Parts: sequence; structure tokens; C-alpha cells
Amino acid sequence: MQDFNTDFLHAYFICGSQDVPKGKTLLGIVAEALAAGITAFQFRDKGPNSTLSKTERLPMAQKLHQLCYAYRVPFFIDDDVQLAQQVHAEGVHVGQSDEEIKQVIKEVGEQMIIGYSCSNSTQVEQANKISGIDYYGSGPIYVTQSKSDADPEIGIAGLSQLVKNATRPIVAIGGITVNDLEAIAKTKAAGAAVISMIAQSNNIKQTVSQMLTAPWIKND
Repeated sequence: MQDFNTDFLHAYFICGSQDVPKGKTLLGIVAEALAAGITAFQFRDKGPNSTLSKTERLPMAQKLHQLCYAYRVPFFIDDDVQLAQQVHAEGVHVGQSDEEIKQVIKEVGEQMIIGYSCSNSTQVEQANKISGIDYYGSGPIYVTQSKSDADPEIGIAGLSQLVKNATRPIVAIGGITVNDLEAIAKTKAAGAAVISMIAQSNNIKQTVSQMLTAPWIKND
């Protein structure tokens, strides 16, 4: 198992087949993002716009994991513990409505990093009492086009409150642009998790560089 490090959250890229712009491929975008220096990658393939069948997800996850491994970047699977186990992913990320968090910890807590979505103070306070979670994904900071079932936006003020309440590092997510990075870092969030900011970028190298140079808290 790869030990969790807060620095993994600085430039966290999330992507699936539904997020790939015309003329590009999922493997191509992820390879470009890894070369640019992303600190973690999460394979999140879901929704009506996904172009992968259930049987195609496993070989795609294996290829993506190999790419991440070559760059020594932790590979996460969104909301599919079985797939994460099949590909020996470094981590799994689950939402409030996904698999019961305590069940996930029981199944893979000894082998994987576990991320958990927390969008409000009640969720954070409840999660603080559960041992075995490594970080929280909190948002959406702003309205996002990438998730049709997203919670209401919390903004920078909402994020700041969650960071104060959390006993674990938080990665901000949802509708984030390059211009938001400094304000997010000032809340003492550990990083930003983004989909379209990288997937739709005309210059992935520059976008990731801006994520990496934001004044994030560092792992001591």
C-alpha cells in the first residue's frame, strides 16, 4: 500500500470517457496531464455520456493505472471498490450516496487510500468520527457541468468553514478555474480536484503548472 501524503491533493485530476473533448482520447489526456506533473489521478467513468461499456472499463482502468505507475502518481477509482481491487489501485473515492463508507474501510482500508465526499459541516463532523478515511473531497465550490447530481455550491466561504471543521485534509472540487486557485489555497485546503479545467485545457502543461505553484499547505 502507498502511504497517503497530503501533497497528493495539490493537483488532483479526475477524468473519464465522458469528459474527453472531440479529437482527443482519455489515455492521451491522462498521459499529457501526468507529464505535466499532476499529483493524483482518479478514474471516474459514469453517466449517460460515458463511451465505455462495463466490460471496457477494466482494461481501460488497467492501462490508466500503468500510466500513473510509470509516473509514480497514485491512481484512484471513483465509487467502485471491486474495480479498484481488480486493478490494485492505490486508492478509492466514495461519495455520500455511494457504498457505505464503513463497509469500504472494512473491505480495503488496509490496502488503499480512502477519499470521502463531504459537502457540508454535518457530513464533515460525522466523517471526523470514522477512522480509516484519509481525505475529504469538498464542494462543489462553484456550479459544475461535470456532475448532473452535484450538491448546491458552497463557495470559498463554505470551503473555509469545512476546512476549519475537518480533522483531515480537504481537496476542493467543483467548477474550479485557474483564477480560483489562490483563494482556495488561502482556506488551507490541501489542493484542488478538477475535471474540465485540465480535460478542456488548451495548454495542459501550463494549467497543471499553475495548480502546482498555488500556495498549498505542504505535508510536514
